[in-house]
Amino acid sequence: MRTALTLTAALAAGPAVADIDFASVLGGRSLAAAESDLSAIADPTPDERFALGGVRFLRGIERAFQLRYRVGLHDGLAVMSGLPVLRVPMGANPAPEPFTPDAVEVLFADIVTDMQAASDVLLTIGDADAVGVSVALGDLWFDIDMDGARSDGEGLLDLAGAALDPQIAATTIRFDTADAAWLSAYAHLLAGVGEVVLAIGPAEAIGAINDASESMDGLGGQPPSWSGMGSANEAAWIDLAAMALMALDGVPDAAHSRAAHGHFLQVVADNRTFWRRVARETDDDAEWIPNKAQTSATGLRFPPETGTLWLAVLSDAERVLTGELLLPFWRLGEGAGINLARVFEEPPSLDLAGLVHGVSLVPYMDEGPRAGADNLMLFSRMMGGDALLYALVLN
Repeated sequence: MRTALTLTAALAAGPAVADIDFASVLGGRSLAAAESDLSAIADPTPDERFALGGVRFLRGIERAFQLRYRVGLHDGLAVMSGLPVLRVPMGANPAPEPFTPDAVEVLFADIVTDMQAASDVLLTIGDADAVGVSVALGDLWFDIDMDGARSDGEGLLDLAGAALDPQIAATTIRFDTADAAWLSAYAHLLAGVGEVVLAIGPAEAIGAINDASESMDGLGGQPPSWSGMGSANEAAWIDLAAMALMALDGVPDAAHSRAAHGHFLQVVADNRTFWRRVARETDDDAEWIPNKAQTSATGLRFPPETGTLWLAVLSDAERVLTGELLLPFWRLGEGAGINLARVFEEPPSLDLAGLVHGVSLVPYMDEGPRAGADNLMLFSRMMGGDALLYALVLN
């Protein structure tokens, strides 16, 4: 029964039952039901812990999609924002609830909670734990309309297929011990972005711009576009820019910015754990991200130096996050820059004039070595025109 519960958790179970077809076991069960069953297991195996972490990760994405569906954030400014989860186009709700300005903050607050819950269980998986969880990516789906059944447009590949290489979309992956750290890193990345949004707190700006847009629409102006209307016109871009500038015109919440800082540092730490574990693997079984002696089941080519260069990129990012390397600023010469660690610790006012001139940033300016882009350029050169795709896969 435990194995069946694990399999129906939106991830297939480990090596002993790898021949079970995931689609037939999943049936019509929801991620919420699977999470409930997995959470109830008193002494879960490593496979079950990975499955629970994976389900919580997917459930967090699903809950965000469900909130968007409920209030009509299917297109328009939501997609144009470029923010994770919001930027994914999705089917429209024919009868949405009224949109409220705090919906975006609620969405990202839930993401922070769900991603932390996913990482908490994934980090219980240690080096000595043997994990083998097989997933056919085409079997993953989100109950966006909350009817309990898979509908057109609810599959992972329906929603993200345009951003994925066709080779990735049509494959089955056997996730292993190393991949627990990889998924934890992704959870912390999303949680960090969520905390940044919460630190800025865009609800008031969204409400003000929406109210003004509706008033102007009543006088023959362009229609508001959070509902998906008018997403291709200039008015929508101006609305979005105005929201961003109004939201940034203030001092971010320090508690949320500090939390974001911690999540971003954990992304680097989890990646180091992942690559250390990957380097020790001797099998070559439907790998997601391979070591030098393995191949990826996705069909993507990972050059032998992928791990080394990606860790170098992340090491540079970590040194920026800790203030060891400074960010360049146009008024400062070599040997001086912005200490990003202090920006996260005690955020400055984000008014545009103060940021462009530098008056808001003077307390964060230091003497010291500045960050460069050499490692990122080497990574991009190695991956050619697919550097962005590989960065998305690697996180």
